[in-house]
Amino acid sequence: MAGKITKLLIANRGEIAVRIIRAARDLGIRTVQVVSTVDHDMLAARLADEVIEIGPAPAPQSYLNMDRILAAAVESGADAIHPGYGFLSESGEFARRVEDMGLIFCGPDGDTIERMGDKVNARRAAMAANVPVVPGSEGRVAGLEAAIAVAEEIGYPVMVKAAAGGGGRGIRVAQNREELEKTIPAAMTEARAGFGDDGLYIEAFIPRARHIEVQILADGNSAVHLFERECSLQRRRQKVWEEAPAAMLPADIREELCASAVRLAEQVGYRGAGTLEYLYDIDRKAFYFIEMNTRIQVEHPVTEMITGVDLLREMILIAGGSPLSFTQEQIQCRGHAIEVRLNAEDPARNFFPAPGVVETLKVPGGPGVRFDTGIYEGYGIPPYYDSLLGKLIVWDMTRERALDRLAGALSELAIDPGPTTVSLHSALVRNPDVRAGDVSTNWLEDWLEDGSKIELVPKSA
Repeated sequence: MAGKITKLLIANRGEIAVRIIRAARDLGIRTVQVVSTVDHDMLAARLADEVIEIGPAPAPQSYLNMDRILAAAVESGADAIHPGYGFLSESGEFARRVEDMGLIFCGPDGDTIERMGDKVNARRAAMAANVPVVPGSEGRVAGLEAAIAVAEEIGYPVMVKAAAGGGGRGIRVAQNREELEKTIPAAMTEARAGFGDDGLYIEAFIPRARHIEVQILADGNSAVHLFERECSLQRRRQKVWEEAPAAMLPADIREELCASAVRLAEQVGYRGAGTLEYLYDIDRKAFYFIEMNTRIQVEHPVTEMITGVDLLREMILIAGGSPLSFTQEQIQCRGHAIEVRLNAEDPARNFFPAPGVVETLKVPGGPGVRFDTGIYEGYGIPPYYDSLLGKLIVWDMTRERALDRLAGALSELAIDPGPTTVSLHSALVRNPDVRAGDVSTNWLEDWLEDGSKIELVPKSA
């Protein structure tokens, strides 16, 4: 049994809800799955011990409705809530309301979520912990003139970021003063609409960067890292493909990077699972902290594959009051893992969403192959939520062997009728740049825009 937790409510849906239910079940904890009116048939609802409907399909009326989720917790007698990722997972208000009701929130407290969720405050915390940050404004910029002053001091191009943004949203690039003058008002409007906060800050834009992140676990007193992941293959700043450990990262940089993540987590008294995200400047061979995600990440399985640590299990144990169950020295990195996100989207039609009924699902197997999903044959994919169908994860002793294993697993995988992003990943796994690890955060978009490079071959080819 995980400390004080006996019944856990999952305030999420899809594959992450399934993952949480399985971790709770391993700990002997009963589960309660909340569902919208269109989600009674999802896999998580079939696996949970109890199911409670919380509202109509639109997320603001269900999965983002704090009152209805908290009422479901009371109705079911749950003593803890796990938010998963997305939805309310990084809402400081929700975390506080959970704890004010005498329930356990599986994550950091509300104040920590708000402090580290605000990119300006997170940046200040990083500097206090002696963690390198991208050159930029000391805090929020007070209007256009202040933004121009910062940009001219650090040099163009610059990134304009929403202080309360996340998930790659609320980011714009200005190449010069004229573009910045147009970008600031538009970015403020976008930030206000998307996050309820029009605060902005400015950072230098690094033309050739890799996106590296460090997974940490902490119990409020001490923290450990579980090595790093690389998430450089992105489209519209949304991750598409993730690996652990990072390809082509020098050993001394890796050691320094992971140590900095632990310092920052301990500096803020962090509790739970968290991810610290960095940009690695390829040309300068330097890394810079950019933000912290105060929740479990979509790509957490690759870390589990190389360390053997069940991150969801550890989150639940820590939330129940247990200290860290291992020391840094006990965590070993073994082999290489790759995860690809499989979405109900059509790569040949600019990734247009493609919901529908799953008539056929053939899942690959064998050593080192894992498929995390919330779908099954006969399941109707609703059009109201994220298009993620599942995640294919592979592991092997070397990166080259992991790539070969991924190619084989993709050839076995069938989700019909399509289209899905299986075809995209089948093309990427054969690409010489990807196989060589010679990519950056803008590589995938450049590749997709250059028709001479694109060869989205159907799985059956």
